[in-house]
Amino acid sequence: MWPKKLIFVFLLVLSSLSVVRLFKFLWTSSIPAIPERLPPRASEKPRHGVDRPREDVLSPKEHQLVSNVIARRIPCNLLIFGYKPQFLGLATLNSQGTTVFLEDDPEKLRSGRSKGLRMYPFSNHEKARRAYELLQHARRRPACGPGAGTLRAPRCELALRGLPEALYESGWDVMVIDGPSGDGPEAPGRMGAIYTAAVMARGGRSTDVLVHNTDRTIEKWYSWEFLCHENLASSKGKLWHFRIEGNSSSDRFCETAASPTQ
Repeated sequence: MWPKKLIFVFLLVLSSLSVVRLFKFLWTSSIPAIPERLPPRASEKPRHGVDRPREDVLSPKEHQLVSNVIARRIPCNLLIFGYKPQFLGLATLNSQGTTVFLEDDPEKLRSGRSKGLRMYPFSNHEKARRAYELLQHARRRPACGPGAGTLRAPRCELALRGLPEALYESGWDVMVIDGPSGDGPEAPGRMGAIYTAAVMARGGRSTDVLVHNTDRTIEKWYSWEFLCHENLASSKGKLWHFRIEGNSSSDRFCETAASPTQ
């Protein structure tokens, strides 16, 4: 009798162990594996500083157009609105002339000056969202005409303020407009830079003016309004090249207004 009971108990224990193993297998296989390193939460900040947005640089063909224009004028007076590392080559190309950068980003100012570049801050830019309002203001106000005096004692809201006096006295051969960023409604827009460059160009000799990011509405509007379609000499990608004849006595920027905002 006892041997039969022992066999029964033994079989019962084996069955229990099999059930436990089966349950354990099913439990562990249903749990996903934990990665060795969890991804950061969306709210967590990067450990090594804040990522800066990728800079919108000139394409190789756009950069070649700028270089070609400068090469035809060297040694020349070159004024660049906005500093980018790829512009170092332009300053080197014009090493026998004068190259000046205007920049609103303090970090870029420090970087450029550390490389021995001649750089000045320019600020007080209107936000990009005011572009249409300021364009209408300029059309209504005679003080926003092309006369050079509008920059030294500006009564036009578009005129850049606080620039060194030497910038007004220099006759600029080439001007490149690639700053401030103008990459959003609350960002500083390029309205003042394009307007100021247009007034400077008409106050001196023949000037080549290049505007980058003309695929954007503000750059396109203001280029047509103040640099003018009839002065467009060439283009490449998002870069427009205007040639402005100076010493004009006209009280208008363009012979024919071409802005679509009329």
